[in-house]
Parts: sequence; C-alpha cells; structure tokens
Amino acid sequence: MTADVPTELVEAALAAARERGSDVAEVPVTAIAAAAGLSRSTLLRRLGGSRAPLDAAVRRAGVDPGGRPPVRERAMAAAARLIGERGIGALTLDAVAEAAECSLPTLHTVFAGRDGLLRAMFERHGPVLDLERLAADPPERIEDTVEQLYRALVVLFEHEPRVLPAIFADVFSRPDGPGARVLRENLPRMLGSLGPLLAAQVAAGRLRPWPIPLLIQQLLGPLAIHMLLRPTIEPVLGDALPPVEDTVQIFADAFLRAAALPGPAEDGGR
Repeated sequence: MTADVPTELVEAALAAARERGSDVAEVPVTAIAAAAGLSRSTLLRRLGGSRAPLDAAVRRAGVDPGGRPPVRERAMAAAARLIGERGIGALTLDAVAEAAECSLPTLHTVFAGRDGLLRAMFERHGPVLDLERLAADPPERIEDTVEQLYRALVVLFEHEPRVLPAIFADVFSRPDGPGARVLRENLPRMLGSLGPLLAAQVAAGRLRPWPIPLLIQQLLGPLAIHMLLRPTIEPVLGDALPPVEDTVQIFADAFLRAAALPGPAEDGGR
C-alpha cells in the first residue's frame, strides 16, 4: 500500500533521480535499491512486488515522479473529455485536476485560470490554426480555397471528443458565457487570417465586394450549422441525408454560386 512506503525509500528514490538527472519513474529499481542500501528483491518485497506504491508515495510527497505526459497535455486531454461528455458548463479546474491527476495550483500556474485553459482548448480544437495555415499558403483558385476550408471544418466538427461543437453550443445558449468569451478573444486571429484571404479574392474580381464579415458568415455559417445539427438529424433522415463528402460539395457550390463573380468565359467575355 502507498501509505506503508517508508520515508527513507522515498528519499532514496529522489536521491537516485537527482544523481541521474532524471525523473523518478525513469530510475531503475536496481538503482533505487542501491541508494537505499537494499537488494532489488528486498526493495520490491517491501513495496509489495511493484514500484507503483513508491511512485505514488513520491507524488504524495509533492514531487511528480514523471514517466507521464506533462501536466499541460494531461490537463488538455482531461478537459477535452469533460467538454465532450458534459459540455463547457461542467468544466471546472477541480474536475480537470482530478481527471489529470495534478494539483489545482499547478493548473493555475500552467493556464492562469479556467479561461486560459479554454483558450488553449479552442486553439487546439478550433479553426484558428487551420485558417492561419490556409492563409499562409492559399490556393490560387477560390474553389480550392473553399474546398480546403470546408474539409478542415468538417474534421473539427466530427473529431472526438467534440470540443468545437460544445463551444458553439455554449455560445448559442449563453451569449455571455465562457464559450462566447473564447470565441470573441479568438475572433481577431480568425479575421486576420480569413479576412485578407477573401479580400484578395474580392480585389481580384473573383468574389463579390460584400463586407468581409458577411462574406465570412456566408462562407462558414451554412456548413457549420449543418455539422452542428447533423448528429441529431442523421438518425432521423437516414439515407435522405447526403454523405458528408457530398454535403461539403453542395455547400461549396452554393457559396460559389452566391458569392463568386463569373469569369470572362462564363459571362460571354463582358
């Protein structure tokens, strides 16, 4: 049992880790036994046959024994599971700390609070990075731009755990809630990527000169709403609902018919 691990064994494990410059979890049992002045078999016998109680005792002493992903990664994974299962409203730092097996002060240090954790979650599971990658190397044809953007959006909405749908659900239900705050904070980055990309297409005469925010809504809104509703309507509609691949093409064609300007070959050279 963890409570039965003597203090001298914990100290021996920490000393062996310091000597090697590594985490306790990476120190062989033989080295820990030597630091404690014991044989390997004696050490394991005193630990009940496994080193797990020793690692737990080290953790209880306030030291992360290591051998696990960093706290940030564990917390992000735990938060994603909680959001996917219960929504943003159920996401508390206490719940994340328990699921990630870390302390509450550590979470505050890493994320500077709950909003910081949500910002990190949105960056990882939201469209910001995809938009920035697309804007950094945009396709020449507007058709290819729309297709790449839609395919990235579909992946984000379908990816488990469903963090992005949960964020949007919170936005719709609570305009002043945490989801809305995160969305507002990231809006400048999204506009900074997608806005110039679309503005360049407008300047080139490929898209109608609509206000950029409305052009973005026309581009993203229909598919985003569809992907939010699809898990609900798909079991009801069955085969009447086109596959996702076909749906992406339908929405892409609809956007281009509405927003794209005809080229010379399409308008008779006018």
